[in-house]
Amino acid sequence: MWGIWSRTMVKVGVAKPCGLMKPCHLVKPVSATRVSGRYLTHQKGLPTLPVPPLQQTCERYITALEPIVDGDELKHTKELLEEFQKAGGVGEKLQRGLEKRASNASNWLSEWWVQVAYLTYRLPVVVHSSPGLVLPRMNFRDKQGQMRFAAKLIAGVLDFKTMIDNETLPVEYLGGKPLCMNQYYEVLSSCRIPGLQKDSIVNHAKSPKPPRHITVVHNFQFFMLDVYNSDGTPLTSDQLYIQLERICSSSLQSKPEPVGILTTQHRDSWGKAYVNLIKDKTNKQSVSVIQRSIFTLCLDGAMPQVSDETRRSSAAVQMLHGGGSQCNSGNRWFDKTLQFIVGVDGTCGANYEHAPAEGPPIVALIDHVVEYTSKPEMTRTPMVPLPIPKKLHFSITPEIKKDIEEAKHNMNILADDLEMKVYVFGHFGKNVPKSHKMSPDAFIQVALQLAYYRMYQRCCATYESASLRMFRLGRTDTIRSASNASAAFVRAFDDPSKQNTEKVDLMVKAVTAHRSYTNMAISGQAIDRHLLGLKLQAVEEKLAVPELFKDPAYAKALHYQLSTSQVPSKTDCVMCFGPVVPNGYGVCYNPMEDHINFAMSSFNTCKETNAAQLAQAMEDALLDMRTVLEQTPRAKL
Repeated sequence: MWGIWSRTMVKVGVAKPCGLMKPCHLVKPVSATRVSGRYLTHQKGLPTLPVPPLQQTCERYITALEPIVDGDELKHTKELLEEFQKAGGVGEKLQRGLEKRASNASNWLSEWWVQVAYLTYRLPVVVHSSPGLVLPRMNFRDKQGQMRFAAKLIAGVLDFKTMIDNETLPVEYLGGKPLCMNQYYEVLSSCRIPGLQKDSIVNHAKSPKPPRHITVVHNFQFFMLDVYNSDGTPLTSDQLYIQLERICSSSLQSKPEPVGILTTQHRDSWGKAYVNLIKDKTNKQSVSVIQRSIFTLCLDGAMPQVSDETRRSSAAVQMLHGGGSQCNSGNRWFDKTLQFIVGVDGTCGANYEHAPAEGPPIVALIDHVVEYTSKPEMTRTPMVPLPIPKKLHFSITPEIKKDIEEAKHNMNILADDLEMKVYVFGHFGKNVPKSHKMSPDAFIQVALQLAYYRMYQRCCATYESASLRMFRLGRTDTIRSASNASAAFVRAFDDPSKQNTEKVDLMVKAVTAHRSYTNMAISGQAIDRHLLGLKLQAVEEKLAVPELFKDPAYAKALHYQLSTSQVPSKTDCVMCFGPVVPNGYGVCYNPMEDHINFAMSSFNTCKETNAAQLAQAMEDALLDMRTVLEQTPRAKL
């Protein structure tokens, strides 16, 4: 995100990172390169996140508002900005405070960001925050095939974990500059812990005795599976298959209470239920085993039969929320940073809790795992007896049973409300924009502006996440895809009085403007995190929140009706997530060379939005933009 996002974030003035992740279309893993020295040496060599100049941010903020607010609102905001920027005024004071904070921190934003965007965010992590990832359908259709693939998947993750443990992960680069690798060290052996007003994260990878087990969930039952032999070597795929067989056969008999569905609740409700759940010693031990595990593997039961046309959308739903209490929503522990999901019909993917990381490190791990599962295993399986996987027991009191029933009810409402449309745009991929010397990401974003404008006859605040990993502990900033240039283009495109040459000229300007904003964002000079920092600095200094942040235009700027993320990958997959506002869309895409994978979501309770209609409008916009380019002589481009 894929992540993002501003749902209720509007009140704290933050867009939640869909984090997913952008311009990761520029991130290049350099496989031959080892981390120079060790991980810490690499990290220390990275620059710290800058605090942009105050006047620059204020000017760029006004420019960003122009396509989405009316003249009177803009005039009012300009007056507030003048007051805010006055010499010796509150803006200068907050800027100095922020610069001082930056001089004393590895990253002035990262700690604030995790708290504000995630841990104090109280809507359920399911749909609202945690992205799903849908892999191509695997070549098996039965229980044995499911377990065989899952065993290889576990072995593939452990293979990747070895690189993390040995600090030999290939350094990634963006535009020739090395990126922060910290997020790779946060996704395994970590978990979110619910609280009564805010959550926390634990990472057991850094403990004196790091975990040697994963959690396996099957038929709503949880198992602790040790994945290392006594000599420290990882179990082979054959050994893991034997263990998964044992788990499946011992969990077929009963249909226990789906304790995992509690993790789908509103965070305050789950926080209260959690306190109650772990009062019991057995429950507390079982929960601790799940939280400490390296990752969770969900072996799913069958989902409802669907047509080939809707299979990808159904798979996205399975990865995002499990399909409701009647399907697999209880076969999860959504607080776990990383959950791999393997269906019995070849449907596979993952779900991840967004607080520790954006999408690219998750996708890099998954790319590695998919590649690993496609190769024959070379390791010989030692002939040693394996300990029986340990079933985790839960004591269900009437009060816990009531919490589970409430969670089922609320999960089903959310599942029914989400419309998810996953489709492959098969007419072209990155090849067409590149042939016209345009950034594929910018081309897709401009097409999305056109699609939205055709549906609603207006522009809206649009979020695309930009990676700040060029900086130590960097997370994301916002690429604002609705620009004056994109607004001029979409208004002109269907105007019969405009010539194609003019439309192409405006298209090129819109694509160039997006590319320019992207470069600005990844270099730490975008406006959104800076404005958030100034607001949080006021809170830190116990000052009144400046009027600028109470302005209706600021709320409108953060009400992202289009929350978008490009998550590129070597694997032909797509990430998916929910909208971040009730009347918005979640849009994630993975551009391949000759096609583009899209996942679009909206809420059924909002009568204005329709994910399937946006998908069709996007298809039309991309094709129409290509047609205009092809019909216009190249000499005039």
